[in-house]
Amino acid sequence: MMLALLMMSLTGPGQVDAARPNVVFVLADDLGWADLEPYGSLYHRTPNLARLAKRSVRLTQYHAASPLCSPTRSSILTGLYPARTGITAPVCHLPQVQLEKRLSPGNPNQRALVADSLTRLKTEYTTLANVFHDAGYATAHFGKWHLGHGKGYEPRDRGFDADIPHTPRAAGPGGGYLAPWKFVGDKEFAGRPGEHIDLWMAGKAGEFIQSNRGKPFYINFWMYSVHGPWNAEATRVEEFRKTADPKAAQRNPLYAAMLSHMDEAVGALMEALDKAGVADNTIVVFTSDNGGFAYPPKSTNPPGYEEIPATSNAPLRSGKASNYEGGTRVPCLVAWPGRLKPGTLERKFSSVDWFETLTAMTKVGREKVARTDGVNQWPALSEGRECREALFVHFPHGGEAAEMDKPGFWPGTTVRKGPWKLIRFYARNDDQTDRLELYNLDSDIGETRNLLAEQPAMAAELNGLISSFLKDTGAVVPKANPAYRGATPAAGDWHPSKDAKAVWNNGRLQMVSSGGDPFVVARGIPAAQGPYTLSLVFNSTSRGPAQVFWQTADDKGFHRDRSVVFKPAHDGKDQPVELKLPVEGPIVALRIDPSADKGAISLGEIRLKDRRGKVVRSWPEARRE
Repeated sequence: MMLALLMMSLTGPGQVDAARPNVVFVLADDLGWADLEPYGSLYHRTPNLARLAKRSVRLTQYHAASPLCSPTRSSILTGLYPARTGITAPVCHLPQVQLEKRLSPGNPNQRALVADSLTRLKTEYTTLANVFHDAGYATAHFGKWHLGHGKGYEPRDRGFDADIPHTPRAAGPGGGYLAPWKFVGDKEFAGRPGEHIDLWMAGKAGEFIQSNRGKPFYINFWMYSVHGPWNAEATRVEEFRKTADPKAAQRNPLYAAMLSHMDEAVGALMEALDKAGVADNTIVVFTSDNGGFAYPPKSTNPPGYEEIPATSNAPLRSGKASNYEGGTRVPCLVAWPGRLKPGTLERKFSSVDWFETLTAMTKVGREKVARTDGVNQWPALSEGRECREALFVHFPHGGEAAEMDKPGFWPGTTVRKGPWKLIRFYARNDDQTDRLELYNLDSDIGETRNLLAEQPAMAAELNGLISSFLKDTGAVVPKANPAYRGATPAAGDWHPSKDAKAVWNNGRLQMVSSGGDPFVVARGIPAAQGPYTLSLVFNSTSRGPAQVFWQTADDKGFHRDRSVVFKPAHDGKDQPVELKLPVEGPIVALRIDPSADKGAISLGEIRLKDRRGKVVRSWPEARRE
């Protein structure tokens, strides 16, 4: 069976010029922008990707079309935005076939009604594999698919001659990366005990390459790494534990070991191209489907790393599932020996561009394709020209609870033009109106300062582009949920405890304490360096000491030894308060306990500043004033 899968491509349609370049598209899963040595990581060891980078164009402004996997995968294969195909969430492993664009019905706990993503890539769309196969290329898909299962929706239905190890129902390597594999159903696809799935796939890809040396080939090498579950060889994890710096942003030994496994598989694939003598005639693309998992894994094997963030995308904000840069800006390397000069390319590039770009590079006809949303980026890769005017990401999913742990995981649409990025967060304001955030990425890559108030004309221009994009793609647009029960008492970024009620009113966070343990918590603090200064205007008719807590990414919750206490007057008059928070590294959350009894409290002009005195976050922001 295996030999048949590897050889069946030799009988493809027609004759083709064997001198045409091969294409190997390597896609990592959940790999972050700063995870690799070529992108600045000082902890992770990725020597094979470092060698690939030395002979590649290294893109620094490359974006996945979505902060989650399936939508980006569909954009690569079709050249269409997820907003157009309707696959906007990673739900293609689900049993139900849902092929209609629509809003989900929602529930009273949701401020916004979000999209109900399609669960299959519609058969009406032509894929890259279809185009290459029709041109006489041998085609093979290795690894994760996650674009649908069942008749008509699997890789061999969409232009691929081979699908190895055939796991269309798998959202990830369920049960673990090391053989025996629980998520691989076909008995013929079995590795040696302890063998890593991606390294095993590299071996099978090598066999496919050897079998098709007489004709050009197109390979999807879509790895399972470095998606959860969080496991790796224990000895490899231990090696990275010895070199981890507890103060560094990237310090998770288990994740570093997972990256090492991934890098080893890429090295084996490159070696297979060299061994077959086809490396000089092969276009190699290496990238990721979305940003890195910048949050604690919660469950690991071996245990002991559950509360250490898997990675950090700094200086980018947030990570996987976020509309901020950490969710979609990812590494991308493009190698073509003799045709592309190695170096750094700072040009906008989207995952929807691969269809137009790869067919142009290989001169494969795509006349039968009705349309794509991508642009041909060959002039950018070969000459350094800017080819894309604007770049869009539409992510109509997320909500309040999830955003507390993953900043930016709220339904939204973003546009990038020049240095400017606008995010339209749907129903995000207290009154369920849309919230706009405008950033200049040239001066503020970490998206720490919303320039909406300072640049209203630019915001209006970019918001108009978003509206045109949504109309053109027929996007499902989230909207305010009329049944939302929490619309009136909501307090924006600040979430009250059970003993407090909070609402923004006239630019002040107005709280009513019922006694017990009243407090409010704000999460999603942009990355910065302390010690910090927290200033605010305090007014209260309650009594007792007040306390401010902070939380780092390593903390499971708020702790007394990570707090400062102050004693307000509680006399019903405004009083300025300025507190020093003695923490050096980034913090992810703040908690304010204003009193220890019943009463009314008002907090205004809340400002968090870093060690240089720069404002990291402020409340209220311009949108509330």
